[in-house]
Amino acid sequence: MLSFGQNSNRVITTGVPFLMITPDARSAGMGELGVATPADAYSQQWNPAKYAFASSEKGIGISYTPYLSKLVDDIFLGNLTFYKKLNDRSSWATSLKYFSLGNIQFNEFVAGSIVDQGQERPSELTLDLSYALKLSEQFSMAVGGRYIRSDLKIASDADTSSANTLGIDIAGYYQSNPFDLGKNSALFRSGINISNIGPRLNYDVGGRKSFIPTNLKMGFGLDLLFDDKNSLGIYTEFNKLLVPTPVAVYGDDGAMLGYRQPDIDFIKGIFTSFSDAPNGLSEELSEITMALGLEYLFQDVFSLRTGYFNESQNKGSRRYLTLGAGFDLNFMDVDISYLFSTSNVRNPLENTIRFSLTLDLETPAPESSDEVVIR
Repeated sequence: MLSFGQNSNRVITTGVPFLMITPDARSAGMGELGVATPADAYSQQWNPAKYAFASSEKGIGISYTPYLSKLVDDIFLGNLTFYKKLNDRSSWATSLKYFSLGNIQFNEFVAGSIVDQGQERPSELTLDLSYALKLSEQFSMAVGGRYIRSDLKIASDADTSSANTLGIDIAGYYQSNPFDLGKNSALFRSGINISNIGPRLNYDVGGRKSFIPTNLKMGFGLDLLFDDKNSLGIYTEFNKLLVPTPVAVYGDDGAMLGYRQPDIDFIKGIFTSFSDAPNGLSEELSEITMALGLEYLFQDVFSLRTGYFNESQNKGSRRYLTLGAGFDLNFMDVDISYLFSTSNVRNPLENTIRFSLTLDLETPAPESSDEVVIR
């Protein structure tokens, strides 16, 4: 698959890009980050190792994200997540993501007339399962497995079939005990997750393959605990796709036709992704995205959020400001978020309000006087 556009823009593309869409409004309101934020029901997307530190024994996350809502009304991402703590040290979680590309109408001109050839509804989905274990009081690790199915076959394309593959996540999470910071107490957090490690997707009978979005996330966070009622979380996150940088493709006449990713296996692609940019270190660094997020929490019942996401202009130019809020209604948390693009490139989620729900299926145990739990 060739990529055309400005010759200076080697934008990295992958199959099943919906895996990089933020499913939950809480993370979406903080600049779309979550690898080092406090544990919640949607940790499966960001860092499954966080489930070992969840404050509730089990919970369910449900979200619906409209996509390209200003153009069509039937493209969306749906997400359902369930987690359960097995004991004080371990937990497991499962999730289902479904991405619908909407109805596609096919027509054919026959003898000057339009003949209805029916409709297709391409879709993609993943089914995940993860296990998290505390290796100490402050550190946990997790491993996750993911079945990926991409059904983009249309009736008029007989050589294309559904593509299936598997992905593996390996994650770690650190959460300190409360410590004094000036006149206040604080918690430090950090996290890392290498997600979607797996073989390429094969769509065509002829053998065209697409890399899945193998991704390295690394983040840090600091929760400032002003008192029993007020806290402020400050989080940052860095992301890099562990996918080869596209290389130039030339025609017989020497003219450049566009860019294409090299035909190598996914393991080699992961290792070469750190040093294959033609312009060297400066281009490698431009392939790293950065996000900054803030979350103010009042009495564990109301929160305000904001964040900013930045990507190089030559690598996609996604740049946007986010706002969000959350409400704790006893057994249910409601989160909303909104995105403002600050780039010349239009964002598919721009001017879209996103909602997500979290159901706490069991009341957390009473906290000891020297323990602090932040949602």
